[in-house]
Amino acid sequence: PDMYPGNCWAFKGSQGYLVVRLSMKIYPTAFTLEHIPKALSPTGNISSAPKNFSVYGLEDEYQEEGVLLGHYFYDQGGEPLQMFPVKEKNENVFQIVELRIVSNWGHAEYTCLYRFRVHGKPA
Repeated sequence: PDMYPGNCWAFKGSQGYLVVRLSMKIYPTAFTLEHIPKALSPTGNISSAPKNFSVYGLEDEYQEEGVLLGHYFYDQGGEPLQMFPVKEKNENVFQIVELRIVSNWGHAEYTCLYRFRVHGKPA
């Protein structure tokens, strides 16, 4: 609910995933990823921020490999809130979206996710 340092969902290492069930089926159009700015970090860096990530749409929770919606890069030197348009066009609607973190900005122990949003048009 807030963007205070440490109020994140942290997972071990630099790779992980998060699956979100939306309130309704949508045609995804974009995603936003938010991390605290360097100025708010007690250490002055945000090495625990995601770096490279991918987003997939899933038909149901049992689907092992979803439909790729895009590969993305979170710029630690950019704005804390960054928006990414869907890169892989398709006509599918999804109620489940998977965020896969491929790497972070160098933190060896964990990666922090503060906010991930899915934007789209209702089906």
